[in-house]
Amino acid sequence: MQLKLLSRLSRGDAPWLQGARAGFVAFLPLSVGLIPWALVVGMAMTSAGFTPAQAMGMNIIVFAGTAQLGTLPLIVDGAPLWLIVATGLALNLRFVIFSAAIAPSFAGIGTPMRWFAGHFLTDGSFACCYEPMRNASDPHWRLGYYLATGLWSWLLWQSFALIGIHAAHLLPKTWSLEFMATIALIVLLVPMAKVRPMLVAALAGGASATLLRNMPLRLGVVTGICVGIAAGFAAEHWQEKKDD
Repeated sequence: MQLKLLSRLSRGDAPWLQGARAGFVAFLPLSVGLIPWALVVGMAMTSAGFTPAQAMGMNIIVFAGTAQLGTLPLIVDGAPLWLIVATGLALNLRFVIFSAAIAPSFAGIGTPMRWFAGHFLTDGSFACCYEPMRNASDPHWRLGYYLATGLWSWLLWQSFALIGIHAAHLLPKTWSLEFMATIALIVLLVPMAKVRPMLVAALAGGASATLLRNMPLRLGVVTGICVGIAAGFAAEHWQEKKDD
């Protein structure tokens, strides 16, 4: 059986390998947007006074650029620990919706692998994987598709964040990498907005954060995220009741 498996792998016809190839090809154009975003996060952490070891430690453990950038001003200003943690959790609440939406695609996959795969869930991997994984019947193909996007995004993110950490003092500020990162996030938002609960969450959260932008301690952003998450769940619940 092992020889047969090795033979299949060498021919490249194992379902998970086919899925990995398909996922990598589909995600490759989208992954380019991670490069300026990772550079910006790396440079921001260095500018905030983090040592390279501290910056990479945060980058590996948190692995969420929005949460890292959102909590950095609070860390620099010496904000209370509870507020820093609450802000980071609120900024990552969108992954609750992402994981709930993509969870059915992991049917037939063991719990340890689910926990492992969870660390690699990003905005880009969700946008790329949601439809193909939902429409595929083979769990091994779905796992290969997901891991190819997740591991590639992780590798790109860590590599270019490290470059940003060490090149913070070398790159000219006139390059406006922050603006490029914003464009990259908008590119990720477009495919996700095709799903109605995601669109409702984005509109409600964006409107709330804009209206409450003058709240102290950047609580307007946190409140906007919570409103968006609640609106997304409500829209998903309403849609399920309508389908029934």
